[in-house]
Amino acid sequence: MRLFTALVLPDDVREHLDDFLDVRRAAGDFRWSPAETFHVTLAFAADVDEWRVDEVLERTAAAAQRRTPFEARVASGGTFPAVDAARVLWAGLALDGHGAEQLDLLAAGARTAASTAGAEVDGGRFRPHVTVARSGLPVPMGDWVKLLDTYVGPTWTADEVAVVASHLGEGPRRRPRHEVLATAPIGA
Repeated sequence: MRLFTALVLPDDVREHLDDFLDVRRAAGDFRWSPAETFHVTLAFAADVDEWRVDEVLERTAAAAQRRTPFEARVASGGTFPAVDAARVLWAGLALDGHGAEQLDLLAAGARTAASTAGAEVDGGRFRPHVTVARSGLPVPMGDWVKLLDTYVGPTWTADEVAVVASHLGEGPRRRPRHEVLATAPIGA
């Protein structure tokens, strides 16, 4: 089972970002992420044994309880791996010092929770972002990063994490279908 732990953006935040991108999508020949999938991945495991899922959920909830809610907003942009040969276009997060610290600790806790439950966690250094588009081939995306650098979304309180199963090829146009398995509050 493919699992990820994430901050799921509130409806109004997702809609605001989607509205900003909507009038611009025709200009970019990308696979645009549907607004209902906008999230900030905290931990990702590509292959989790089903019998380990309950432990991942329990440990993730415990890790989230050790943190405190924080204010966040979607703002700015970037790419992976490099702006002149990008495959992923993303929007970033604007956080104050408390929010940045809590998000880093939350991501570390989510990764530790999955790993301790026996799941192999993927990924390198944590870089909070919301994936908005992908390209099959590396392409220059500098103009798109400049555009996203002008974006500032509404502030919301990050007070919940979700553990999500990603079912490859089961969504519209053979994209992944996301199924929220459980949510857990941030803070006691």
